[in-house]
Amino acid sequence: VQPVESGGGSVQSGGSLRLSCVVSEDPGRESFMGWFRQAPGKAREGVASISGVGSTIYAESVKGRLTISYEKDANTLSLQIDTVKADDTGNYYCAAGVGRGAFARSLVVNDYAYWGQGTQVTVSS
Repeated sequence: VQPVESGGGSVQSGGSLRLSCVVSEDPGRESFMGWFRQAPGKAREGVASISGVGSTIYAESVKGRLTISYEKDANTLSLQIDTVKADDTGNYYCAAGVGRGAFARSLVVNDYAYWGQGTQVTVSS
């Protein structure tokens, strides 16, 4: 399972952005996937996660603005970011975890085994 992110770039504050992550193979129903971001000088933080059955969780700081989804036929995980803010600037990583059952979700870095290289998002005012 090798995630590859795309869709990053520069966006104006208040705008929208959609990130995509293609995985080399479907991680299966007993897996979970997530999006993390890392701002300059800060630790990597989980912002959204989706379980093998499609249930989702979000970090409190992004609730209502971010939407995570997984298209099984295309092995593609997406993150829609609306009303972007300066705090959304950072490197965004896609990750996959396995072995915790179909309902597992997580915003914890150490719960994930497979990571992409990241895609940079820069928000300008």
